[in-house]
Amino acid sequence: MSQILKEVLAANAAYVAEFGEKGGLALPPARKFAILTCMDARLDPAKYAGLAEGDAHVIRNAGGRASDDAIRSLVISHKLLGTNEWFVVHHTDCGMQLFDDEVMGGLLESSLDTAHIDEHGWHDHGHGEGSVQGRFVKWLTFKDLAASVVEDVRRIRSHPLVAKDVPIYGYYYDVRTGKLVEVEEATKAGRVV
Repeated sequence: MSQILKEVLAANAAYVAEFGEKGGLALPPARKFAILTCMDARLDPAKYAGLAEGDAHVIRNAGGRASDDAIRSLVISHKLLGTNEWFVVHHTDCGMQLFDDEVMGGLLESSLDTAHIDEHGWHDHGHGEGSVQGRFVKWLTFKDLAASVVEDVRRIRSHPLVAKDVPIYGYYYDVRTGKLVEVEEATKAGRVV
């Protein structure tokens, strides 16, 4: 058993011991909102948005992007579980700004092992087979942080399965300060129509 697995299982045992009344939480989120944000380990939506278990839906992926799957989750969140406000929260210093589709496709074609970055860019030092399939994936990278938030809010707002009466707010999280910074153009694009 790996050390990480041991640590996770020990933490879960401690959590179970203190679980208490949480087993009775309702399925719909109590505060009726959802957050689409990045998977980056430096972001803790429970802390930056003041959440407790059962409060809100948090949908995470690389970059916090409005992918088809993220929109699927948001639509389910609203249609079946009653959320009526959504936040799109990207962040500063995002890894999705450090590569593009061509770079990722090339790295995966070389090998499936972890790549490394330095001042000269990404390098694959892996051994073994790679796959050309990485060249056919849209990795949803971006260069401009604020523009990516606007793009995602607009994509969600214009989706035919998204209710027009759900406001969508656009923010980014500053990893140096913990502050949520509004992207006004995104919030404007996400206003109720």
